[in-house]
Amino acid sequence: MRLAFLSLFLILLAAPVAAQVRLPRLLSDGVVLQRDTELNLWGWASPGERVSLNLDGARYRTRAGADGKWRITLPARPAGGPYDLEFRATNRVWLRDVLFGDVWLCSGQSNMELALDRVRDEYPDIVNHYTNDRIRQFLVPDRYDFNRPHDDLEAGAWESARPENLPGFTAVGFFFAREIYEREQVPIGLINAALGGSPVESWMSEDALKRFPEAYAEMQRFRDTAMVAELEARERAAQAEWLRQLNASDAGLESTTRWSAANLDESNWREMQVPGYWADQGTGLLNGSVWLRRSVEVPTAMAGREARLWLGRVVDQDSVWLNGTFIGTTSYQYPPRKYTVPAGELRAGKNTLAVRVINGGGKGGFVPDKPYFLAVGGVDTIDLRGTWKYRVGAPMDPQPGTTFVRWKAGGLFNRMIAPLRDFPLKGVLWYQGESNTGDPAGYAKTFPALIQDWRRQWGHEGLPFLFVQLTNFMDPAPGPSESNWAALRQAQLETLRLPHTGMAVAIDVGEWNDIHPLNKESVGHRLALAARRVAYGDPESPFSPYPSETTFLPGVVRITLAGTDQLTVKDGDDRPRYFEISGDGKRFVRASARLEGNTVIVSSPEVPQPVAVRYAWADNPAEANLYSAEGLPVSPFEVRKDGQR
Repeated sequence: MRLAFLSLFLILLAAPVAAQVRLPRLLSDGVVLQRDTELNLWGWASPGERVSLNLDGARYRTRAGADGKWRITLPARPAGGPYDLEFRATNRVWLRDVLFGDVWLCSGQSNMELALDRVRDEYPDIVNHYTNDRIRQFLVPDRYDFNRPHDDLEAGAWESARPENLPGFTAVGFFFAREIYEREQVPIGLINAALGGSPVESWMSEDALKRFPEAYAEMQRFRDTAMVAELEARERAAQAEWLRQLNASDAGLESTTRWSAANLDESNWREMQVPGYWADQGTGLLNGSVWLRRSVEVPTAMAGREARLWLGRVVDQDSVWLNGTFIGTTSYQYPPRKYTVPAGELRAGKNTLAVRVINGGGKGGFVPDKPYFLAVGGVDTIDLRGTWKYRVGAPMDPQPGTTFVRWKAGGLFNRMIAPLRDFPLKGVLWYQGESNTGDPAGYAKTFPALIQDWRRQWGHEGLPFLFVQLTNFMDPAPGPSESNWAALRQAQLETLRLPHTGMAVAIDVGEWNDIHPLNKESVGHRLALAARRVAYGDPESPFSPYPSETTFLPGVVRITLAGTDQLTVKDGDDRPRYFEISGDGKRFVRASARLEGNTVIVSSPEVPQPVAVRYAWADNPAEANLYSAEGLPVSPFEVRKDGQR
């Protein structure tokens, strides 16, 4: 009897739960819905259950299908809000504070993912004070799955542009949204679905990958969840063992007086210049740990106060102590090292910094041309560049490699993009390509395929797709040379052949020593210019010039550029720079160039019969100086007489 009663109780308890109407994570409080287009709102309930939606006095009805999924179609609505939406089945679910505006999907890799918190020191007033409840972001969790496309996200919420939320906003997306909002005066929703290091193939659907046998085979291989689990466990164990051996053999950790101590005999320590890589200062390509120490004199006015310690960037990992007190650590090379020294730690007189650097492979050390200082109140500053003492803690073999499974083909699409497909968009913002520079020719095929794939997924062949061309990066080349970064920029330029696309040229906002340049405002502005032209019907919105017509003549090439009536050179320079010309399509030499309106005339006495011309063809074409009269940089390009690369 007790068993029967318990069974009946469980059935009654479960019945209403099974019938609960449920909305996807994306349809949550604060959502921005796309204006001026028919909308499909969806969710789940019991199979066959009636579901209704009340919005602004109107009621819409539907019934859940056999799979429990339901869909309600709303007629197009203008920008506005906030509204409350009521969904009814056997239960009621409210969607509060809903706006109708323009929704932009922000995707790609780390330069799109990079948050405003990372550039807080460049834009302190914005990050600390900007408030606009009509600009909102939904952050998609970074997850992957190679076996099936998902129809919902496991987490996420809409957050408005307020100081408590802004540090987590995509910086590029925010600056884009701020400019579009100021011009259009409609709510802007950003869906932030980006992941650092991800190649383009990870964002493509299975159907799209079938055109690319190698990537498709990779997706099939990583569907083996047991294999993936075993691989990740094995690599985690190898990494942990490497670190265990390093820590066990590091003399700086074994000593009676640790090398992080405030007082230490440094008489047998050698000297090194910071910033700099130790491979360039006599140690060779050392893997393992290196300790560095530097004593500085702190004036009484700075003593006892909270301070900021900037140590540029470090390759790969660092841990920092001041006067023997642990200050902080960073586990990988890319973030800027900005540490807070608590009040009471700085002493008047001698203070000693100790830094333990762990390098797993390649050139370890302190990245040049970055800020290295100790500051109080933003005024009193001690320069930390110069001579430091150093000693090797433990030399090691290179750190075992890691298979970044989440970057494999198709995985991010299934988990981060597929759940968004029913959600109408104004357009897509894309910043990616760094991880595909190993195969620019392949990117020339996969990137357009991704754009076409996403348009099919959303059922919108004219979906605006705006992307950022790769910035300038790495050491400038002394002369003409091949460059995968330049070749990938060319692939991006050629992608403009697809309709309803736009490109933000960023060749002048990069940093030679940082793959994550901090000037995200210019990038957001140039994307906004592209959006005005491609998505908002403004044909007068300027864009970076690129070749539209090329004429090869004996001894000279005439290149007319679209996007401006008048080309200029920046900073008062006397002539365009960074042009190269070739007579065989293989060997390029520096060329002279002169301007006639929006035409460049390129020549070299070494090339009597030119067949190819390049502009800004380098990883970092630091001298490239050609701009439109509207102030936008000319896109790097290559043009060939035969039209082939």
